[in-house]
Amino acid sequence: MTLFKGRKARATIAGVVTLSLLLAACGGDDDDDASSGKGGKKEFEFFSWWTGGGDSEGKEALLKLYADENPDIKVVDSAVAGGAGTNAQAELANRLLADNPPDSYQRHAGKELAADIEADEVEPLDSLYDDEGWKDVFPESLLDLITVDGKLYSVPVNIHRSNVLWYNPAVLEEAGIAAPPKTWDEFLSQAKTLEAKGKTALTIGPLWTQEHLLENVLLGELGADTYSGLWDGSTDWESADVIAALDKYTEILKHSNIDSAAADWQPAIDPIIEGDAAYNVMGDWADTYFRVEKKLKWETDYNATTAPGTAGMFNFLSDTFTLPKGAKHRDAAMTWLKLAGSKEGQDAFNPVKGSIPARTDGDASLYTGYLKTPFEDWTNPQTTIVGSLAHGVVADNAWKTEIDSALQEFVEGGNSKDFAAAVTSAFEDTQS
Repeated sequence: MTLFKGRKARATIAGVVTLSLLLAACGGDDDDDASSGKGGKKEFEFFSWWTGGGDSEGKEALLKLYADENPDIKVVDSAVAGGAGTNAQAELANRLLADNPPDSYQRHAGKELAADIEADEVEPLDSLYDDEGWKDVFPESLLDLITVDGKLYSVPVNIHRSNVLWYNPAVLEEAGIAAPPKTWDEFLSQAKTLEAKGKTALTIGPLWTQEHLLENVLLGELGADTYSGLWDGSTDWESADVIAALDKYTEILKHSNIDSAAADWQPAIDPIIEGDAAYNVMGDWADTYFRVEKKLKWETDYNATTAPGTAGMFNFLSDTFTLPKGAKHRDAAMTWLKLAGSKEGQDAFNPVKGSIPARTDGDASLYTGYLKTPFEDWTNPQTTIVGSLAHGVVADNAWKTEIDSALQEFVEGGNSKDFAAAVTSAFEDTQS
């Protein structure tokens, strides 16, 4: 992985939030031996965007394991609500600019971390990988994504799949639909049938979920190679095929509840659970929301398949954790990273979170129900792996910020050519 320009992106993200988001900088020296928590305990500040149902349960399982193994350390969970980390990343950008980092913070594997590396905000972790033997248990393709100039900068705790179509089997049965759609054209046909029965065909949430849907429409319509070319410049965004795929996206949105889009991904899924809607495209963290939060039965109360047109493909993302320079409790952070990258930690975390291990030696018996399929697909050499736009893999922060802005106008106006031109221009500006 090469280094991408990042200072401008981080400053841009920081600028979109007010100074009130800044957390007060803690005084004192970086001294892990000093007791800083109540009752004489040392502290460990953990920063993530895992707050809602389906997200928080896995986090709590791993933090509980950390607390049980380290009773002398007080865990400070500084989570910031907002799906896909939109709000958390804005607040984190401000904290880094203020030289007030948490002890470890969440980033997606891929280009999302590039700005922090360029700004010299995070420590390389090669010695940790060597000491723990991790280069032998993490896939080489994943390690490449977190390696910059030959150095490793974060610890992957999981693998998530983006291209998942969730549905309510009872709603399909009521509408006389035998199976979920295999293509987006088939979805559009089914949508008319569902709407005739008074059902919403596809539910949607805020902008990041609309981008999540977009990446999977593009993947399903263009195929893996052309889709991947969108992110390295080898596919022309203004080509006829891409414009046609973008036009298809606007047609799909017409059969969604975009006019009353939910505030986050969980409330966007609720109409499916309640039987008022059929489909939602969301990552496999939704499994925990269905199964744990709502206590529903896999395949009976809810089911899932690959998003239309993406059979045999795995659109992936990975949550990773860092060691910031200037972490106030560096030893506690290192202890956390060792647990996050361990087999014990990943097998405690992922079955609850609704994800699979980033390691290749996870206990397959723990990944049942929905999780059995991604566990098998990720390790199948015949599966085609591509990276997520919405979740930080394929576009650095500078370019993604511009894509987000253009997408908002695209969703509102529906002009595919204008959107493609804006994305192309932004790529040229941010990568030059």
